Amino acid sequence: MTRLAVLGAFAGFVAAANPAQAADLPVAPEPVDYVRICDAYGARFYYIPGTETCLRVGGRVRFDTRFRNFGKSENAWGDRDTNALELRSRGYLYLDARTATEFGTLRTFIEMYGTATNDNASSFTLDKAYIQWGGLLAGRAQSNFDFFTGYAFNAQIESYSDRKINQAAYTFAFGNGFNATLAIEDRSSRDTSIGLNGGTEDYGGTRMPDFVAAFGLKQGWGKAQVMGALHQVYPNATYNGVTVGSEDELGWAVGGGVQVNFGGLANGGSIALQGVYTDGASGYGSTGWNSRITDAVYTGTGTDTTKTWNVFGGVNLGLTNTIEANIEGGYHSVEGGTGAYDFTQWDATANVVWEPVSGFIMGPELQYRDLDFSQSSGLDDTYELYGTFRVQRTF
Repeated sequence: MTRLAVLGAFAGFVAAANPAQAADLPVAPEPVDYVRICDAYGARFYYIPGTETCLRVGGRVRFDTRFRNFGKSENAWGDRDTNALELRSRGYLYLDARTATEFGTLRTFIEMYGTATNDNASSFTLDKAYIQWGGLLAGRAQSNFDFFTGYAFNAQIESYSDRKINQAAYTFAFGNGFNATLAIEDRSSRDTSIGLNGGTEDYGGTRMPDFVAAFGLKQGWGKAQVMGALHQVYPNATYNGVTVGSEDELGWAVGGGVQVNFGGLANGGSIALQGVYTDGASGYGSTGWNSRITDAVYTGTGTDTTKTWNVFGGVNLGLTNTIEANIEGGYHSVEGGTGAYDFTQWDATANVVWEPVSGFIMGPELQYRDLDFSQSSGLDDTYELYGTFRVQRTF
């Protein structure tokens, strides 16, 4: 027997005779389940450890300095009790989780933000929270009626709709960029007021959802969409008590828009135009910025639904690889059942955006709005000028 074999046999004998020492021998560590990159859905996704679900985490921080209400308005610069200077900070959190299934990708998306304005008055908003599986979407998301939502920083005075709404929708994809969507959406998010005796009343409780349909096309040259909606006008008990009976109406809205991409600039650009007509569904034609807007008005003998025309468009110019300019404007005409509720508006917005680092932007914006009320309304015509400077980082 060789010397090496003898030493090996002796070591085995000692270990067997002394189990305590055998237990002290080093044990191979368990394998570590490191975070794995998931490239199936684009950049920045990773697998949640122990699952086959891919997650992307993102965020945004925004700071706005806004000078508001220069002009002849209800809250003009000369009113000492009005905030003419607004400082606002906002923080966003995005969570995007996706899992491959035999019936398509199962996606869960959350977008939330908190806002602090001026005197530390803060608020929390759940902007989006939805589940998407194939063509099915359920939760809070962008309204399926909305198409062009502008290039502006602050869309508070514009003549278009930009709403996040609780909904259940199904989208049919036909190939070559064509698609169609059918949806039920929360009615109360679209409610405006009901005109009564020169004032306004609120809606009653929700009895039925809004029904929305859209047909769209998206290709390399740009995109286009036609859309329609049905909206129940359901006044509250006070209104019905004055009018002596049920004054429910069925409102509706139709619209269409197109956005075309073009070259010829350092970073290209696009031009967009859309039009919307509403009858008893004014919330589909605007952002709801005006307390005078109604869905219907009691005329003394019955309820007349409010009609609106809304035309809006804009141009995006990629002047350089880091600087873009945006110009947009619109016209909003309201026939409010009776002359006391009629008015027209036109608005214009321009901004310049500098992006010195990817995801980091800053720049100024100027907005103008002109409101012309009917003489029988008893309201003075107004004009308003707003200035904003934004600093924003998205990561």
